[in-house]
Amino acid sequence: MNFFARLFKSRDAPAMNSTSGSAFSFFLGQSSSGKYVNERSAMQLTAVYSCVRILSEAVASLPLHLYRYKADGGKEKAVDSGLYRIFHDEPNPEMTSFNFRETLMTHLLLWGNAYAQIIRNNANEVIALYPLMADRMEVCRDDNKQIYYEYAIPPDERQMKEGQTGTIVKLQKEDVLHIPGLGFDGLVGYSPIAMAKNAIGLGMSCEEYGAKFFENGATPSGILEHPGTLKDPNKVRESWQRMFSGPRNSHKIAVLEEGMKYTPIGMPNEQAQFLETRKFQIDEIARIFRIPPHMIGDLDKSSFSNIEQQSLEFVRYTLQPWLVRWEQAMQKALLNPEQKQTMFIKFNVEGLLRGDYEGRMRGYATARQNGWMSANDIRELENLDRIPAEQGGDLYLVNGNMLPLTQAGTFMNSGKGVGTNEEVLELDQDTEPNRGRRTDTGLKWNDS
Repeated sequence: MNFFARLFKSRDAPAMNSTSGSAFSFFLGQSSSGKYVNERSAMQLTAVYSCVRILSEAVASLPLHLYRYKADGGKEKAVDSGLYRIFHDEPNPEMTSFNFRETLMTHLLLWGNAYAQIIRNNANEVIALYPLMADRMEVCRDDNKQIYYEYAIPPDERQMKEGQTGTIVKLQKEDVLHIPGLGFDGLVGYSPIAMAKNAIGLGMSCEEYGAKFFENGATPSGILEHPGTLKDPNKVRESWQRMFSGPRNSHKIAVLEEGMKYTPIGMPNEQAQFLETRKFQIDEIARIFRIPPHMIGDLDKSSFSNIEQQSLEFVRYTLQPWLVRWEQAMQKALLNPEQKQTMFIKFNVEGLLRGDYEGRMRGYATARQNGWMSANDIRELENLDRIPAEQGGDLYLVNGNMLPLTQAGTFMNSGKGVGTNEEVLELDQDTEPNRGRRTDTGLKWNDS
């Protein structure tokens, strides 16, 4: 096998949860803490559930529009396109746009990939999108090095009774919307849960330890010592657990007979730094998903002065990369070559970046006074009705007290106008400082 054959062999079949060309793999299952970690068990940890819910709901709640380029270089919403309804309203008769995007984003965060089947009509137009379970999908290559997908449909109850297995359905690349997460081959993403299973497993172990601690009456385990020999030690142990184990039996008074003595052997929680470990694991999981700690209830390092900035950083550095993945994957899979020249898909994040009311008003005032926003531009951002064009709603205005540098000081020419336009605005003649009139290019001195 020559050098080039060895170099490109890793592209023959995309790898799932493993690094191409190396022996290291990201596998779900048993973690170093002894807890079994997969995508579903990880969601039982409150920090993981909270991070997944925050990101999936944020992506699902943002306005998603299909735009068309205009001849003058601007853009407009392509509301007359069938794709616009699929993106904005309902991708299929069974789901809303919010439910669809929330479901796919959850798959993307847990499995590292999100898949949806594309349904087209006879005219090759997209008419529906249906989500597919990421753990049942496999990405493959055929003999011509073309990608295709194999989806495993599990057997229904009738098939299970008959002993039949599921069905494998082959899907062409054109029939699948695939949004990959972080991966090493650029084709298949890796599960964040699999990559961080030890950190998540430790959090699960801490949670179980705390539950067991209170199950045992919030007291550590210990040893029952008897001066003699017991005929049935298991019976004594079971009797002790039945009488004194569990929250309902806490603080009961134990009566020890025949010289028996109880010696606790557990380490107190403050020495084991149980609470500190649990808190650190929450921060660790927030770091996996790049979620600001205050968004999952950790306010130790948050204050009124920095919490708004952290929220803006969440939009820019956490949410924005996910949105770009969505936009580019949808444009690649759902737009035909002609549409890609004239249309594009975009999430609207302006609402998340607007800041507080006072800050928005200052920004609008600057934009209005410098002529790059009209009254209607501002009102649309604030979800207000437009001002009719005949009332000046679409006008772009600038301050009239600004001149080009080359014309500065020309108003000092006595009795001679500046420029050729003699249409002037008569100024107030009642006071001496206002002896002049303004033209469209400067101030003309009035000698009368």
